[in-house]
Amino acid sequence: MVSQIRFLMCAPDHYDVDYVINPWMEGNIHKSSRDRAVEQWNKLYNVIKEHAIVDLVKPQPGWPDMVFSANAGLVLGENVVLSRFLHKERQGEEPYFQQWFENNGYHVDTLPKELPFEGAGDALLDREGRWLWAGYGFRSELDSHPYLAKWLDIEVISLRLMDERFYHLDTCFCPLANGYLLYYPGAFDSYSNRVIEMRVAPEKRIAIQEADAVNFACNAVNIEHIVIMNKASESLKSRLAEVGFQVIETPLTEFLKAGGAAKCLTLRVTEPVREELHATTQVESRVIRLEGHLLDAGLINRALDSIVEMGGSFQVLKFNLGEQRQSTSAAEVRVTAPSHEVMEEIISQLIDLGAVDLPQDERDAKLEPIVQAGVAPDDFYVSTIYPTEIRVNGKWLKVQNQRMDAAIAISQTSDGLVARCKLVRDLEIGESALVDVQGIRTVRKTESREQRNTQEFSFMSAGVSSERRVELVVEQVAWEMRKIKDSGGKVVVTAGPVVIHTGGGEHLARLIREGYIQALLGGNAIAVHDIEQNILGTSLGVDMKRGVAVHGGHRHHLKVINTIRRFGSIANAVEAGAVNGGVMYECVKNNIPFSLAGSIRDDGPLPDTQPNMILAQQEYAKLVHGADMVLMLSSMLHSIGVGNMTPAGVKMVCVDINPAVVTKLSDRGSIESVGVVTDVGLFLSLLIQQLDKLTSPYVANVG
Repeated sequence: MVSQIRFLMCAPDHYDVDYVINPWMEGNIHKSSRDRAVEQWNKLYNVIKEHAIVDLVKPQPGWPDMVFSANAGLVLGENVVLSRFLHKERQGEEPYFQQWFENNGYHVDTLPKELPFEGAGDALLDREGRWLWAGYGFRSELDSHPYLAKWLDIEVISLRLMDERFYHLDTCFCPLANGYLLYYPGAFDSYSNRVIEMRVAPEKRIAIQEADAVNFACNAVNIEHIVIMNKASESLKSRLAEVGFQVIETPLTEFLKAGGAAKCLTLRVTEPVREELHATTQVESRVIRLEGHLLDAGLINRALDSIVEMGGSFQVLKFNLGEQRQSTSAAEVRVTAPSHEVMEEIISQLIDLGAVDLPQDERDAKLEPIVQAGVAPDDFYVSTIYPTEIRVNGKWLKVQNQRMDAAIAISQTSDGLVARCKLVRDLEIGESALVDVQGIRTVRKTESREQRNTQEFSFMSAGVSSERRVELVVEQVAWEMRKIKDSGGKVVVTAGPVVIHTGGGEHLARLIREGYIQALLGGNAIAVHDIEQNILGTSLGVDMKRGVAVHGGHRHHLKVINTIRRFGSIANAVEAGAVNGGVMYECVKNNIPFSLAGSIRDDGPLPDTQPNMILAQQEYAKLVHGADMVLMLSSMLHSIGVGNMTPAGVKMVCVDINPAVVTKLSDRGSIESVGVVTDVGLFLSLLIQQLDKLTSPYVANVG
């Protein structure tokens, strides 16, 4: 019995692979056999006619891809959304398909001219009529989905395509009768796969392997219990048979050369309407504004890349390029995301780049009260290293204690409302926390190219390289440290025991003695091995002068710990003369504050070591506050911890022989950071030499 379902097809009279607009076409230009294509199309046509009704649209010369009628538009009931083809090679098909729809009594809606949407190639109705699956990422824009929801009065679920081989939704996704779904998960991003799994029950999902996917098994025509496709593996046919479907294979290899198969060659034009269901869409759009040196600083590229990488799409509404090199530029960009959840993630990234959500100029930040101490609201905003402002009661309020990975707490004080970054564990009842991404902005520097290029010292080339000339970086660091010292600034050092093992202890001690260091952060180990070297001449039991292990040396660090514990503190041991040199000695003698954070590895530990991690973090934060530079010397965990609590604007130098450590610190996004992959002992030796070059002439001139 022939179903009353109708399909629109177009004969391949003018079919050929004349150009490349998808990966399947590459290498296949003019390699398709017209005779074989006609034969394969006729077989498909006849198979479908055995089970349904087929209408034909007249093929037109010069438009070889008209044969792929699935892309003519999207049909629901008597309404059609006409396609807006992305590539000019197919745009000439639009008026012919529009004429066919209008001649056959359909109401045709047309999208804005510059908004790509490629019909039923990227929009597939759930076979029970509950919603519309809509793809985006290659040929159709996410901004088209709200139009589909409005015009067709149906819920639209947006799915992002990630694999360029599956450039249309119908190449990797096929809704089947009775709520089943045939699809290839590898074609989608993780968020879209999660959406699919939330909508379709596990027993209804038929996920295929790549071998079937590249044969376009999902590009199938479903007519009730019949599934017509190019080719399927035995395992896939068995799986479909188990749930009541009959697979009919009909070779379409000539059309695969152009990136299409059974579904691409057909458009279902009898799609039933469920009157009780109405339009909804999770798609959300916002307009953001970026200002600064958008081109030469790369901000506009980073912003647009972030939008796409996180699953959104964009349209640049305005772009005002600075008239001169020192002028700033401004851009307004409409950002579209498949859901509020994704939009929040995108906007958070854009805020980090200094973007402002334009409607936020008229909307206050969203605040929720803290109802349980040490617990933030579910949707709390996570802070970054950049100076931040939030809009409260119509006014922008600067956030204090800026750091990353914290909540923003708002409290009422005698001086009015105060906003500050606080770790989640420190939130208190009576405070409110910032939630969502509304009413928030970060303040970014807008230095021109000339300003950056004429600075005598610049960390603007933030990055990591094991091939960078260490001497050049040392020269820059020395120059900056000298400038900070002369201006009464603050340099904080985070150091690991490798500083001592590599012979850098004497150099670090000298930096402290000569006033270049204003605070020292580390763990139990650097203090222990520094004191071991200065009392016993070893570090981890190795003679530092001869480079050989000494007999019984493995016990030296424990003896040192025991000695310091007898005195009660490092300071007491220094004052008693038990320690007469080294890094910790210079800290005590020069009143340089230090904080030693304990760990599970500590044996002892020293009495000065803080075993409570929360208290140690608080001590670190106090010492980092107000720093102009943080010098991180071969201490992965302590350096990463300090990096997280350091705001933008503080210059950071990370020195480690392990590139992974340096990369981790550079990835925090601060343009004032630089990474050096080298031996830390060598780095400190060169730093002292360079400081001597800078200091000696200066002293002579002022004497």
